[in-house]
Amino acid sequence: MSQSAAEPLHVVILGGGSAGWMTAALFGHHWRAHPVRITVVESPDIGIIGVGEGSTPQLKAFFDTLGIAESDWMPACDATYKLGIGFEGWSLADGYQRYFHPFPGPLDVHTEGDFFRNAALRRSGVDVEANPDSFYLAARVAARGGGPHGGETFPFDLGYGYHFDAHKLGTYLRGHAVGQGAEHLARTVERVEIAANGDVAALILDGGERLEGDFFIDCSGFRAMIAQQALGARFLPFAENLFNDRAVVAPTAHPATGPVVTATRSIAMSAGWRWSIPLTTRVGNGYVYSSRYLDRDAAEAELRAALGLGDADAPLRHLDMKVGRLATSWTANCLAMGLAQGFIEPLEATALHIVIATIQEFLAAYEGGNFTARHRDMFNARIGARYDGIRDYIVAHYRMNRRGGSGYWHDASTMDALSDNLKTLITAWFTGADLGEAIDDLGVGGYYPNLSWHCLFAGYGTFPAVTALRAPVAADRAANGDQIERFLARAAANFSSPGGPTA
Repeated sequence: MSQSAAEPLHVVILGGGSAGWMTAALFGHHWRAHPVRITVVESPDIGIIGVGEGSTPQLKAFFDTLGIAESDWMPACDATYKLGIGFEGWSLADGYQRYFHPFPGPLDVHTEGDFFRNAALRRSGVDVEANPDSFYLAARVAARGGGPHGGETFPFDLGYGYHFDAHKLGTYLRGHAVGQGAEHLARTVERVEIAANGDVAALILDGGERLEGDFFIDCSGFRAMIAQQALGARFLPFAENLFNDRAVVAPTAHPATGPVVTATRSIAMSAGWRWSIPLTTRVGNGYVYSSRYLDRDAAEAELRAALGLGDADAPLRHLDMKVGRLATSWTANCLAMGLAQGFIEPLEATALHIVIATIQEFLAAYEGGNFTARHRDMFNARIGARYDGIRDYIVAHYRMNRRGGSGYWHDASTMDALSDNLKTLITAWFTGADLGEAIDDLGVGGYYPNLSWHCLFAGYGTFPAVTALRAPVAADRAANGDQIERFLARAAANFSSPGGPTA
């Protein structure tokens, strides 16, 4: 694993799709002034799991880094703006049957402190408004179908990600990466050749051809053909606290009336939840569920009923999910990426977020070690911590649900397979401690910030019973609801345009 001017570093990427071509594009951009050769081997027989997907704001940073305008890539990928995620039915507590998790934005500074203050008061038994929707601008802009960009005379935008067709995104990024010099081989890999020192020596293609490389990126999906099958990287399952392992998906047309909501909807179902993701051409829908509580036929029937699809409509697609992560993303001279690296169910749309973070961390570690494995252990520890931090936030959605009853949701709300970090945060919330301080002490704010944790805990209405609350007094210094409402209403008027790409 060395680099020289005479023999360029050859990076071989097994698998295309969003993860593979994203890696090729960022590697090519980062090393554009260096002697690096990038080859992507993509089987023409393996499709991309594209059902209408969402992202975090990191995808915007990715395209900004590559210098690609929204007006270029968004129309090519049926993309729409995403201002956050609306959770519906995860709690049955009065006034908290739904809440919105926004992406952080520059205007939040004017209302966020009031939200945190009111949430702390309600935790202590004071009857004040504490649903995050009353404090964040993104919720009301998304409900009207507004985009993240303010008007010409309003110098503020909202934080945002995107919804997109994953198959079209992979195709778009392939064109970009190839245009920047990446090589594309539409071939099937039959096996992986391991050298005597334990490194990957070559990929053996169909027909017996050897494709040698200096470093290999495994984007082969859940198969993890190089990292797990050939190199033996250990897989750490998350099944003990993330129950969902299957999904059934279906596209539908946009509603005949009303705006196209610029947010992902996450709607509780009997044994999981379903997403509703608006693209420009259709709505992507999927029911993520646990096979311990529901079989495929029952899950399909429940989704069809929710979407108003009859049995005679087009067949639905069924997907199996391998939830967990590799113990080491970087093994020998191979970096696992995308589904080969790990998968946390799509509740917070973190798949591409982790891909981007992994690429950035790897480039820093690899170059910092002079193109050697010197910093591999540190890199693996950092990526492992990121996965675990994101997992904890996803687990908290289930552990804190307030649906009651029995079965799936009851079992999720009573599970005790929680990390020490998550136990600390839950304890801080219920004991009235400073949640932001606990997040800082644990060092987990880089995965999800104070805003996100407050939205989750408060959004479910995890407060003392209404009968135990007292009326606020002046000394409580509760937020001025009328003042906040006026501010949000006036600010929202600047985001009235439908969400669409900008030039």
